[in-house]
Amino acid sequence: MNAEPLKKSIHDKAKELGIENIILQFSGGNDEGYLDIELIPYEKDNQEFANEIEEWAWEVYSYSGAGEGNDYGDNIDYNLKTGKVSTNEWFTSRQDTDYEHDELQIAEDEES
Repeated sequence: MNAEPLKKSIHDKAKELGIENIILQFSGGNDEGYLDIELIPYEKDNQEFANEIEEWAWEVYSYSGAGEGNDYGDNIDYNLKTGKVSTNEWFTSRQDTDYEHDELQIAEDEES
């Protein structure tokens, strides 16, 4: 996922509030997209601002969450302190272990 430019009003307000990182955590896999916003440092009084960021993010990113039931996601970290933005993606996948082998046992049929 490519990072979109951060809206200036969000950038300026974050700087005013002393926020160093705005992290968007998208997730999906079951035909529905989700978004969690993480602000660092965390202040519980910033929920209204997080809601503003979420509204903007849904406007500029299209994230359907479509999938076949396996969870996946994309993270975008706007680092206001360094002036950098980082992205990464994650996904879940099936992993098989080695087979365990035992002797075949036969149980007697129960008589009716």
